[in-house]
Amino acid sequence: MSRFWSPLVDTLKPYVAGEQPQMRDLVKLNTNENPYGPSPRALAAIKAAADDALRLYPDPMSTKLREAVAAHHRVKADQIFVGNSSDEVLALVFQALLKHERPLAFPDVTYSFYPVWCGLYGVSYREVPLDGELRIDIDAFPGDCGAIIFANPNAPTGHALARAEIERLLKAHPDIPVVIDEAYVDFGAESTIPLIAAYPNLLVTHTLSKSRSLAGLRIGLAFGQRDLIDALERVKDSFNSYPLDRLAQAGATAAYEDVDWFEQCRAKVIASRERLTDSLRKLGFDVLPSKANFVFARHPVHAAADLQRALREKAIIVRRFDKPRTKDFLRITVGTDAECERLAAALKEILRWNEGAGPR
Repeated sequence: MSRFWSPLVDTLKPYVAGEQPQMRDLVKLNTNENPYGPSPRALAAIKAAADDALRLYPDPMSTKLREAVAAHHRVKADQIFVGNSSDEVLALVFQALLKHERPLAFPDVTYSFYPVWCGLYGVSYREVPLDGELRIDIDAFPGDCGAIIFANPNAPTGHALARAEIERLLKAHPDIPVVIDEAYVDFGAESTIPLIAAYPNLLVTHTLSKSRSLAGLRIGLAFGQRDLIDALERVKDSFNSYPLDRLAQAGATAAYEDVDWFEQCRAKVIASRERLTDSLRKLGFDVLPSKANFVFARHPVHAAADLQRALREKAIIVRRFDKPRTKDFLRITVGTDAECERLAAALKEILRWNEGAGPR
């Protein structure tokens, strides 16, 4: 511990981001980035916004972006909050909505930033075990918690709950905040945004990093009734009144307006995910059903850590979470078909696969 640190700093266990390696001929399947680029309209809008107006502060409310998002999701613009990435939005959510006398509840296997924010902001929490198939069990959330948060589809498993299941959770816990982190929802799951009109305790978060290929722009959103959005704005305006720069606002607005590009790209990712799942199962892997842009897979014979190392030697990067319930799995981002085929070919070689004979 440095003598200059605040006492809190020494207690923190920071989130470990996915590796961003600098390797030649790399197949990067470890951070769930979209393999297809942003909308050409978004790129054009960013270039157009790079003008003399950059000397001025951006719109602190991101008005045009919120209006474009509201039109897409058929909600009101004042039911939307905008921030620098969904991670920043969620960090503000932890401060504004999730710190109560009773503990926050979230699954024991979910986005690993949640306990980090709890440590940073002094939020007590309780982990709710996933079931035997690594699915979220709605009925397992305790009645005495102060708030609930989880990702849907869940990360890193890829499992998704139906909207009706989440509505059942909302009905069972009407007096506490419920936050649904929908970073991967556009790849085949049902969004709970249509439920916010009926449930004042529901907040839904989104990102433009995944389905809109703008991870490098850092844009996150939250959807909820005005009371919840007002809480986020109060915290934001006590921290950073101008969260999104002019380039980010321009690019994000154009990305939301280019519906055709969005639909084409996510359809390609979904199709590639199904082909990748089939390829892995043919190689003997157990693959959890995924509604995200990644798959969670384990081999019954070969250790995941060994496979990860062997793939790295072939310049293919995947991710593994070294926790008791997840250490046997690889989380593999869905890349282009060519990247997925290279992964499958590498695994086939690593497993010494003989056509029709199985691994040996």
